[in-house]
Amino acid sequence: MHYHIVTLFPEWFSSPLNTALFAKANEAGIVTVDYINPRDFTKNKHKKVDDSPYGGGPGMVLMAQPLMDAIASIPKQGRLIALTPAGTPLSQKLAEELAREGDLTLICGRYEGFDERIYDLLPIERVSVGEAILNGGEVAALALIEATARLQDGYMGKNESGTEESFTQNLLEYPHYTRPENFMGLEVPKVLQNGNHQEINAWRREQALAMTLRHRPDLLARAELSEQDRIRLNTLRTLSFAKNIHIALVHHPVLLKSNMAGSSSVTNLDIHDISRIACTYGLSSLQIITPILDQKILVEELITHWTKGDGAKTNPDRAKALSLAQLADSMDDAIENVAKISGTKPILVGTSAKAEKDKRGREKRLAAPFPKIAELDKENSILLVFGTSHGLAPEVLAKCDYILPPLRYMGHYNHLPVRSACAIILDRLLGDIY
Repeated sequence: MHYHIVTLFPEWFSSPLNTALFAKANEAGIVTVDYINPRDFTKNKHKKVDDSPYGGGPGMVLMAQPLMDAIASIPKQGRLIALTPAGTPLSQKLAEELAREGDLTLICGRYEGFDERIYDLLPIERVSVGEAILNGGEVAALALIEATARLQDGYMGKNESGTEESFTQNLLEYPHYTRPENFMGLEVPKVLQNGNHQEINAWRREQALAMTLRHRPDLLARAELSEQDRIRLNTLRTLSFAKNIHIALVHHPVLLKSNMAGSSSVTNLDIHDISRIACTYGLSSLQIITPILDQKILVEELITHWTKGDGAKTNPDRAKALSLAQLADSMDDAIENVAKISGTKPILVGTSAKAEKDKRGREKRLAAPFPKIAELDKENSILLVFGTSHGLAPEVLAKCDYILPPLRYMGHYNHLPVRSACAIILDRLLGDIY
């Protein structure tokens, strides 16, 4: 692998790339590095490579000409990689793909970044190593070099050392131990000392699952898991934030076809399906809000049939789901019901396919991203408010502390049935992690 590093500070790499395994691999010809400094290609007598941005603003921008000429001087460029926050996240999969290249040209940014026109003129790929702000691309380039160089044949000594690691299977690696057997009262697990490799492999798999669930549960959605793995994860999961979530299914006040506030009819299908959705995701309650007497009687009869009547005997699973359902005359009653269950007043999170507008058509407030609500859920009681008919009336939205964005905010059609929207929103907030 040949690395061509385009940088204003080639000396920055002198220590890390002349140390340990990389130094040995360089001596063996497994990897090679050369440096190209844009200052050597500037046409400015003061070796200036940056200038102030058009449109004003703080900082300086790297000029296109020195960068273009610096890159053009590389005889065999290979893939061109710019290290930038706007890039594709560096993952193990991307590292493995790049490691198969013969040459990589790494372009390190500084200041406010590059003149955008270099991306129009050259087939440059953007890569990011994370969301933290760095002073320049050199640190990021070093991370990419380390991730790809270690995958070269002969670099690690044992080739399996580069594959049996965290992220190779979208799982974190299992814990490691070495001598002494007992250190400050802590012993190496007995299974690692008995020499039974089948038991050791099983233990390591379980520990990798446990480590991933505890520290990076987001990886599990991309991991290939067996049924036994899934059963194991279910036994390991000890904390469910889903219990902090409640659903309010509002039938009054909601928007009708006339765009006026009014009441909608309770439907058997919504109550059944949303109860099952709430139960599947481990929620604490479903609040069905209607002030209309005959609708309340219908709901009470439905819940009683499935939780205490013949329905409970013939279908215990449905009884479990419907046991989450409660009647409420109003939003205030639903809030009070949730407070009794959770011991605290809930945060109200409204759902709507449209932005909340004032009388002049201006957006009142920005929608809260799903990750923000998921984070709030960890330490607060949440009441997710869903509207029937044509959505929640303005007075209900005004009561909400937050509003979620439309599910398809880049689409042109946002008219999902309420039970479908409920399932999608819960999956975005919880997935199978919590």
